[in-house]
Amino acid sequence: MREPLEFPLPEQLPTWTRDAEFTGYLAAPGLLRELLTELALPETATGPGHVVYGDMVFVPHAVAADPAWAQNIWRNARVVPAPSIGLAAKALKDIQRNWWAYPVRNARRCALITDKLPKVTARAQVFGQGAPTAPLGSWTLWDETTLIAAPDCASPYPDGQPRFEEDRQSAPSRAYLKLWETFTLTGVFPKPGELCLDLGSAPGGWTWVLASLGARVFSIDKAELEPRISAMPEVDHCLGSGFGLDPRIAGDAEHRVDWVFSDMACYPERLLELVNRWLAAGAARNFVCTLKFQGETDHATARAFAAIPGSRLIHLAHNKHELTWVLLR
Repeated sequence: MREPLEFPLPEQLPTWTRDAEFTGYLAAPGLLRELLTELALPETATGPGHVVYGDMVFVPHAVAADPAWAQNIWRNARVVPAPSIGLAAKALKDIQRNWWAYPVRNARRCALITDKLPKVTARAQVFGQGAPTAPLGSWTLWDETTLIAAPDCASPYPDGQPRFEEDRQSAPSRAYLKLWETFTLTGVFPKPGELCLDLGSAPGGWTWVLASLGARVFSIDKAELEPRISAMPEVDHCLGSGFGLDPRIAGDAEHRVDWVFSDMACYPERLLELVNRWLAAGAARNFVCTLKFQGETDHATARAFAAIPGSRLIHLAHNKHELTWVLLR
């Protein structure tokens, strides 16, 4: 992975921010370069059609409907005069109730404004609870007397980052949090009795999640699962490669699997070949796969995944230099 981009903070707002509403794309920390590349914008702090502010990229018009590398999207952002702390808070409350600050500069002043707004907590949620439904706007101070506010954000979570009350006793690794987040964001998860394939499953974090939901899990990896995971009654584990499993054996209605999961450490291009084989065989209904980039980000393969009809490519808060591809049917 290349060194993350860092730009000096711009001193003046672009003129297009004064004239109309605009859009902001928030990258996960350290992944601004990936976001700029996906948005087809130059790796510069400012340009004729964008300005970078921290990990945020502001553009005059939405340039992508749902970019994978955006942790959150600020829709209908606007410049709001904030001549004082009290007037800044009043201006936000006049727009809507719930706000989350994204401090880049003037952090102390941001905190004082936040103190005058209705309390919004970012406490960890219990897995199984749905995503919040209340609108959550985002705002930042551009300077001491000017704020940028977006009442409509793509994510209901602060900065697009859900947090969970972790299970530090049963789960064999923290990789399970990616599945928890995926199921929470989509609202879709395996039902009891459904058949799941977990490719490259050791030490068993994803298998543990799936079996805990009551699904039947066929787990395959060259390494063994943790004994307490392989002993779960819903789990069958096989030593082998996830790439060696022939999807044609599950290509008819009698053998078709309900879910294919992959958190394998492999090149995204090889994962795409595997997914295409399963799709061509019509052997599974739903897919959740992690694209793990090794060194440079393979944007071409990411675009190929995103182009698969009906699918979605997202950067989870619990991803690192990764993307998660989801196809639900």
